[in-house]
Formats: sequence, structure tokens, C-alpha cells
Amino acid sequence: MTVSKNNPAGGGILVVGGGISGLTTAIEAAEAGYDVYLVEKNPYLGGRVAQLNQYFPKLCPPTCGLEINFRRIKDNPRIQYFTMAEVESVEGAPGSYDVNIKIHPRYVNENCTCCGECEKVCQREIINDFNFGIDRTKAAYLPHQMALPARYVLSPMIIGTEDAERCKEACVYDAIDLDMKEKTMSLKVGSVVWATGWKPYDVNKIDNLGVNCENVITNMMLERYAAPNGPTKGKIIRPSDKKGPESVAFVQCAGSRDENHLPYCSYICCMASLKHAKYIREQYPDAEIYIFYIDVRAPGRRYEQFYKDIKADEKVHLIKGKVAEVSEDMETNNLTVVAENAVTGEKVSQSVELVVLATGMQPTTATAKLPADLKYTADGFIVNDYEAGGMFAAGCANKPADVVTSNQNATGMALKAIQTLRR
Repeated sequence: MTVSKNNPAGGGILVVGGGISGLTTAIEAAEAGYDVYLVEKNPYLGGRVAQLNQYFPKLCPPTCGLEINFRRIKDNPRIQYFTMAEVESVEGAPGSYDVNIKIHPRYVNENCTCCGECEKVCQREIINDFNFGIDRTKAAYLPHQMALPARYVLSPMIIGTEDAERCKEACVYDAIDLDMKEKTMSLKVGSVVWATGWKPYDVNKIDNLGVNCENVITNMMLERYAAPNGPTKGKIIRPSDKKGPESVAFVQCAGSRDENHLPYCSYICCMASLKHAKYIREQYPDAEIYIFYIDVRAPGRRYEQFYKDIKADEKVHLIKGKVAEVSEDMETNNLTVVAENAVTGEKVSQSVELVVLATGMQPTTATAKLPADLKYTADGFIVNDYEAGGMFAAGCANKPADVVTSNQNATGMALKAIQTLRR
């Protein structure tokens, strides 16, 4: 690979993670004149933002921000990106790192036009991870409508089967390559930015909130229900009978601010639930909304005003109290939420048709440490060592953050990475 003369350390910047933080870091560094290598483990760029229906502060759809960023990436020859790729090792010192990257086979090459003929003939279905397992998708699939790269993927589960052969025969563009193999690549870079993002806390670890009940879903699952490209084309339903819910309870801090789970505040959950209440009220004007909370945290004037607007809705009831239990009526599949009202001291027992758990934000590094010499907090967030330099964490790899904060932080980390190269 060619090394730019603007990279005196001899190798540019490696950005690990293609979510909003990684995209911002890569674009800012490249537009400042530095070569950037962007590595993403998924078959598409966009991260969690791509899975949202809308995001703050303007309640934009993902297409709003991602389309612009994707265009900037495609137009900038300084950025090379690799999907379905993982960093295997990082060795060296600030200014001179040797990096090994593993790239997994997609089984679809650059000839793909997204015509969808392979998907039509594919018979096997797999769990749709993009929709958090709400539905299933074909084993020959386009990750999502605005995926970059705009290219189908074949699941390894069908390689060597008749399904794979059907996909290959159906493709008139010779885009299906069943002989693709895993490969490795070595890079020399001067600095590394880890933008490895976050994942929803595992609700199966929270045994008192009805996680096995069909009509108990998570906040990110609701986001997919509300999204036009989601499993129900934007219609929010309760899973058991597919009807619109007439009453919904939001359980805040589900697994957060709890010494048995995540001891910290995940920053985004309060605003996410207020946004979800807005989604539901727009679709179902008569629906009753109950939000059980410890504290409502609305950081900043604009968020505070959004909170006040939702609070003023007579159909939205905010109850200060930590939920103790969620149970199910086996005949109706309705749910009962039990909590103690911290203001009145009374025990509250509220029956609803749908419960949404505001699960916490956990860094991906909490359960899978990275192959580099990094320091972590007790909760798995990467600690930035600015004195040592060389490697930095951006966005939610460093701390819980929303999209705006992640973008601001990522811009700063791009500057830190550049400073390493200029030393």
C-alpha cells in the first residue's frame, strides 16, 4: 500500500470499528490529509446508528447522517475500508505499529448489483441479527437497504450445500464466489483508534423483569419495530398477537445502575425511552404510557425541553420507582409491572400490554478484550493514555455516549491520532 508523504511515521492511521465514531474518525483524519485504514467486523459500515429508526438531536433517520458519511468515504481515496474483518494483533510503539488483520469470506464479489436473485432462490433462513432476532432472513442477504458496501452476503452455513449452488446459478453477473477463503493482511500504521462501540446488556441476566415473556422487548428491539426497514415495516406491535398495544410500560435502568449488573448510568436510556414514547403516541393516540424511572437524565437544554414536552402529554405517566418484578397473565399475555413509588411510598401494580426494557449500554470490550496493549476500566471501557499516545478509544469504546457526543469525541481522537504521526 502506498504511504502518503503526509504520514511521516510511515503508515497512516488504523481505525477499528465502522460505526458512527469510526466513520467520523476516519473521515476527519483523511480529509486532513492522512491515509486511513478502516476495519469493521460486520459486512457493512454504519454500526448501531444503522439500526435506529431516528436519533437525536433532530430525530433524523439513519439515512440522514450515514448517507453523507458514506459519500465522503467513497469520494476520498485516502480511506480504504475492509468489512468482515478483525484485527488479530497490534505490535510496536506509537508511530510504528505492525498490524495483522483477518478478513472473512463474503462469498460475493464486486460484480454484485444487489439484484436479489440469489436471495429469491435461497431456501435456508437464519436469525436476523440486524433486527435483534425478531425475525429471520434468507442465508443469502443484503444486510440492510443502505448497506456499504452495497453487496450481498452468503452465510457460511450454506457453503457446500445445494442452496449455495442455487445462488451461484441464479447470479447472471458471476458475483457468487463459493471458493472465497479467509485471508490475512498486514499493515504498518503510526496510530490506532479503537471505535469498537457497544452492545445492549444481555437481558437474560436480569431474571426479575419477565425477559422470557413474549411481550417483553428491549429498547433496541422497539427501535427496529419502529423503523421503516424493520421486521414490521415501521408498525409497532406486541409480539404475541401482532396488535397495536393500548398500554405500554417502560422499565428504566434495566441492568444499569445496579451493582449486580452494570453499576454505571448508560447515558442514553432515558432519552431513548422518551423518544420511544413519542413513537408510540404518534401511532396510537389513545395508548397509555407508563415510564418507571430512578432519575430522568436529560443532558442539555434541547434534551430537557424534549423531556418537558413528553412529560406534558396527559397519556404519559412518569412514576419514580425502581421496578421489582414483571409477571405475565398466561391467558391474555398481558403483563403486570410491580414497583414502589418513591414519592408516595405506595406499591404500584400496573397492568399493560407491552413492556419495554431500557437495557444498558455495555462496551464490546467488556466481554472480548482487544489484541493490543490497552488499559480498561472495571466495566470494560478503554482508558485513553494521552501521555503514551499511539492508541486511543473513541465514542462508546471509551464511555457511554449518544451520537452527538460520539461524533465530537471521534473528531478529537482523529486529532490525537494525527498528533502521534506528527511527533
